[in-house]
Amino acid sequence: MIHSIRGTRGMAVAPHALAAQSALDVLREGGNALEAAIAAAATIAVVYPHMNSIGGDSFWLIRSPRRAPRGIDACGGAGGAASREWYAARGITTSIPFRGGVAANTVAGTISGWELAFKLSRNWGGRLPLKRLLADAVHYAGHSVPVTKSQAENTARKRGELESQPGFREAFLPGGATPAAGSLFRQPRMAATLKRLARAGLDDFYRGRLARAIAADLAAVGSPLTLEDLARHRAKLVTPLALGHSLGTVYNMPPPTQGLVSLLILGILDALEVGRTGPQSADYVHLAVEATKRAFGVRDRYLTDPAYMTVKAQALLAPERVRALAAGIDLGKAAPWSAAGGPSDTVWVGVIDGAGRAVSMIQSLYHEFGSGVVLARTGINWQNRGCSFALDEGALNFLRPGRKPFHTLNPALAVFRDGRTMVYGTMGGDGQPQTQAAVFTRVAVFGMDPQSAVAAPRWLLGRNWGETGDTLRIESRFPAFVPAALGGCGHEIEILPDYDETMGHAGAIVRHPNGVLEGGADPRSDGAVAAY
Repeated sequence: MIHSIRGTRGMAVAPHALAAQSALDVLREGGNALEAAIAAAATIAVVYPHMNSIGGDSFWLIRSPRRAPRGIDACGGAGGAASREWYAARGITTSIPFRGGVAANTVAGTISGWELAFKLSRNWGGRLPLKRLLADAVHYAGHSVPVTKSQAENTARKRGELESQPGFREAFLPGGATPAAGSLFRQPRMAATLKRLARAGLDDFYRGRLARAIAADLAAVGSPLTLEDLARHRAKLVTPLALGHSLGTVYNMPPPTQGLVSLLILGILDALEVGRTGPQSADYVHLAVEATKRAFGVRDRYLTDPAYMTVKAQALLAPERVRALAAGIDLGKAAPWSAAGGPSDTVWVGVIDGAGRAVSMIQSLYHEFGSGVVLARTGINWQNRGCSFALDEGALNFLRPGRKPFHTLNPALAVFRDGRTMVYGTMGGDGQPQTQAAVFTRVAVFGMDPQSAVAAPRWLLGRNWGETGDTLRIESRFPAFVPAALGGCGHEIEILPDYDETMGHAGAIVRHPNGVLEGGADPRSDGAVAAY
């Protein structure tokens, strides 16, 4: 697909087509963008289970016309028992394992994000019941969904480290085999859990019968989380970070996310007048990569749970700070770089309804299949976001009870001076802010349509979902002179195949001043744009 999809009455984009269609069906029934996004979030948690789950976290940016955007922080904190001493008592002293019950150390916030979004949807005139919004997800979990190539490949690739985890074989290896692409995949326990949430209310996940079942199963697998930890959790409304850009204002989530990083990259590129380059030029990629290095430096120095930060994140976007970062970039030479961290997986969903109300939402398990633990009674695959905590007391993200983990998740939204609104985002660890920079600049600066911007060849420095490395990876569809020129600047280049999934699953929707909606979905994913 090389052309953007257009519509006027509503549009959704997601990395799985069934999720986008769930959102569209809600819009057709008179639902608003928040209701549609909830439906998409529920469906994708079922149909893309290696990428996300109701056992993970989520973040939302929402905006109605002529109103300031707001954010939903649905990130769970570390359990009250989760401490360096708790891990030491179990022989864990250097780092928190990626898998197993000991990795399931933070509350899953995703459902609380749905709950707050549902409440806010009523302010937008929403009337559809929760049962309707979860209906597609319940059906796909109970009656089956075709396995994607992405799920099949990731299950096979990670099977060795996951099949010994509690509940994983039963949930994700039906009959003891890796499910083949195109085979049917059922999650009957997940269907029952979603039905329970639709009937009893989303709060049941934290303070009801479902919460008691979750807490008992977490204890059985050796997690430090308790029923009291679940009961204390609430999603909250937050003020997004805002970057003043020459073309408008760009918004992203505040800490504990790396939304600051995504905005810093765009600010640096704006200061460097990246529009003087071309959307597939070596200069463009070089400037974007060098801006990324500067932004990651700020991240690694400051970003953590906002309760523990020493500086306000918005202050780090001050124009003089951004210009100073830009001034340190050598236009012809790569700065030193050393990658850190591990893999991650995520899904981004965007919706804009006919009234121009916009939602940019992202939810995740962190690594593929999270902790690998699937709770016995509920079928919930629990995240391992808390393995990003450090056990060294001198570290920026030192583990403390109740502390929020650092998140790579960051949904984006832009309001342009010319009257356009854009929601965009992607999955992919350190790749998220880089892909956001590619999509934003190609649409906003170079004038590409959303589909062309999303499908165009991309680059990646550092970690992405399932991948780590120090090289600058670029897709082979770049002109041959690009990797040669980048290598001449000192970048260590690795060429990846066309449309490589390592580059993430991006998407974007632009609403034009005349009400026309234009969207693009990533050919690297199983996604689609759905509109009417």
